[in-house]
Amino acid sequence: MPHLTSLQWLLAVVAAMGIGMSKAGFAGIGIFHVLVFALLFGARDSTGIVLPMLLVGDVAAVATFRQHARWDYVWRMLPPTCLGVVLTTLVMARLDEHTFKPLIGWIMLGLTIMQGIRMQWLALFQHIPHSRAFAWTMGLFAGMTTMLANAAGPIFGIYGVAVGLPKLEFVGTMAWFFLLVNAFKVPFSLWLGLIHGRTLTFNAMMIPAILIGLVIGRAVTRRIPQRLFDWLLLTFAAMAALRLILV
Repeated sequence: MPHLTSLQWLLAVVAAMGIGMSKAGFAGIGIFHVLVFALLFGARDSTGIVLPMLLVGDVAAVATFRQHARWDYVWRMLPPTCLGVVLTTLVMARLDEHTFKPLIGWIMLGLTIMQGIRMQWLALFQHIPHSRAFAWTMGLFAGMTTMLANAAGPIFGIYGVAVGLPKLEFVGTMAWFFLLVNAFKVPFSLWLGLIHGRTLTFNAMMIPAILIGLVIGRAVTRRIPQRLFDWLLLTFAAMAALRLILV
C-alpha cells in the first residue's frame, strides 16, 4: 500500500476518474492522470501502476460501446502499435527519456496542427489519412508513447479525427484497440518489474473511481456535437504534446 497524504489520495481518485472519462471518448484527457501518477510515484514506476487501471477502463468501455467499433481501423493500427511497444521495451532500460519524450511531443504537436488545418480546409491532405503509410506511422508512435508513458490516447484521437470517425464509432473503436494493446503490454511491464503485488492492491482500490469516470464521460460524449468533440480531441492532443516537450 503506498504511503500517501490525504491530498495525494484525493488526487489519485480524481486521476482514476479521468481514466474512466478518457475511455468514454475524451482520449486526450488522459494526460491528466499521466501527470498525477507520475508526480505521485515517479515517471517510470507510474507506467506499471497505471496500466492495470487502463485495462479496467478498457473492459468497461468495451462492454459499453462494443457495438460501435470499426474493426477495419483497429486492424490497421494494431500491428504497427504492437511493433512500437516491442521496440520501445527493448531500449527502455537504457532509454534517455529526456530526449525521447520531447521528440514524440514535437511529432504529436505537428500532427495536431496538420489535422487542425485539414479540418478548416477539407481538400488538404484528403488522401493521406486513409493511406497505409499514415496508419503505420501513427501506430508506431502510438506504440512508443503507450509503452513509455501510457500516453497514446491523443495519438489515436488525432487518427480518429483524421479518418473521420463519428464520435460513437471512435469510442467503440478506441475501446477495443486499447484493450488489445494494453493487454499486449502486460508481459513487457511484468518483465521490466513495473507491475507487482503492491501496485495491484492500489489498482483494486481505484476501480470504483474509474467506473464513475466512465459513466460521467459516457453521458458527456453522447450530448456533445461532433465538431466540438473533434476540436476537443485535438486540443487535448496539443496539451499532451506540450507536456511531453516541456516536462
